[in-house]
Amino acid sequence: MSIDALAVRLRAELGPDQVLTDRQQLRTYECDGLAHYRVIPALVALPHTAAEVAAVVRACAGAGVPFVARGSGTGLSGGALPHAEGVLIVTSQLREVLSLRPEDERAVVQPGVINLQVSTVSKEHGYYYAPDPSSQQICSIGGNVAENAGGAHCLKYGFTTNHVTGLEVVTPDGELVRLGGAAPDTPGYDLLGAFVGSEGTLGVATEVTVRLTRLPETVRTLLAAFHGTDQAGAATSAIIAAGVVPAAIEMMDALSIEAAEAAVHCGYPAGAGAVLIVELDGPSAEVAAQFDEVSRLCDANGAFETRVAADDDERQLIWRGRKSAFAAVGRISPDYIVQDGVIPRTALPEVLRRIDEVASSHGVRVANVFHAGDGNLHPLVLFDAQVTGEEERAETVSGAIIDLCIEYGGSITGEHGVGVEKAHYMPRMFTDTDLDTMQLVRCAFDPGGLANPGKIFPTPRLCGERPGRRTGPHPLQESGVAEIF
Repeated sequence: MSIDALAVRLRAELGPDQVLTDRQQLRTYECDGLAHYRVIPALVALPHTAAEVAAVVRACAGAGVPFVARGSGTGLSGGALPHAEGVLIVTSQLREVLSLRPEDERAVVQPGVINLQVSTVSKEHGYYYAPDPSSQQICSIGGNVAENAGGAHCLKYGFTTNHVTGLEVVTPDGELVRLGGAAPDTPGYDLLGAFVGSEGTLGVATEVTVRLTRLPETVRTLLAAFHGTDQAGAATSAIIAAGVVPAAIEMMDALSIEAAEAAVHCGYPAGAGAVLIVELDGPSAEVAAQFDEVSRLCDANGAFETRVAADDDERQLIWRGRKSAFAAVGRISPDYIVQDGVIPRTALPEVLRRIDEVASSHGVRVANVFHAGDGNLHPLVLFDAQVTGEEERAETVSGAIIDLCIEYGGSITGEHGVGVEKAHYMPRMFTDTDLDTMQLVRCAFDPGGLANPGKIFPTPRLCGERPGRRTGPHPLQESGVAEIF
């Protein structure tokens, strides 16, 4: 079936205003938050209900047309990059909070609901939704599920996967099914865990049951200024080693501080080569004891100034610089690459020094702002695309940073996902057998390979395909553990 014929069918099922084929309208959806990659989709569908999502996917499956799901489009790995010959399914119109059950510590929401909205509607009942990406004012729960989003407070509270107990999903053949539920855990294989973070390659979420967290009795936020990242990194390791697990430990270096000051005037201490934002929450007595210990450890590791938020307004001011950091670098550089890698936090000082060495050797600036508590780096590699050679040097530095993460036993991504951007790095972290095993899972859900093709994996594997690097049977087939679908 041609795209034109598919458009006719979808307009009949959804309505004429919910199917876009005009090229100018399609260009609105040509990229997600990673604008470096752009593809104009063949067709955009705007379903309003789960049944309409299922109808679109069934139509795609019947026509053999690939499809990509998109939420708010804030992703930073090209995970929602459209397919040029496929359908982009935009779930932003599914934005109802279907139920709020504080007595069960659960909420049921549609995928287009904005992350922060869940906390807003839960607050009057004494609850909130813990995962808090920096884009939480605009990112959607469906996108968070696809990418297993984290945020500043994932150090203590975990990622999206730790806060989703159930899903309604449309499988790649168009069937509506449920995974998990309201219970803390369900028997059998962890299909829910497989789906969260699968980046749209296993289907489309149409309903999400999330775990609500009780608002803490006390929250205390501290800003500690250091002369450099070595001291700030040492303080981070010392805090965790002391048995204190803050809700968040965030670090910004001098360049990211400069950008934040220019953008939001956050008023961080002058002359700081690095700042730590440490937030503690919980019972008042526990927070008081931990706060004294954190203050002592920051001082012991070279903090030259420490500030404590006296109220929620001051707390928001401290966080404003960190939350705005990605966008703020636009004040000091016309272009930048956002990276997302993970290292052991004890390696922070050494890795940050090596990043600086790599950047300097290529004549590129790097602003570091990241989740120091769990070693999730977000280097911002700055460049000017109008200057010949700068973009290429920035990409070289960006790749070298990922190689450093792998070298130190970390990961190529912490929360942004693999998407298109990092697919070619997967073989550096995983063996061929590892990658084939992952694709066996994908093929079990999507034997036709229609759900978000070209993402995560560098080359197509299994599902009847014949990868170039192997001519014989897959080792798991030979051992009788798995089979090609």
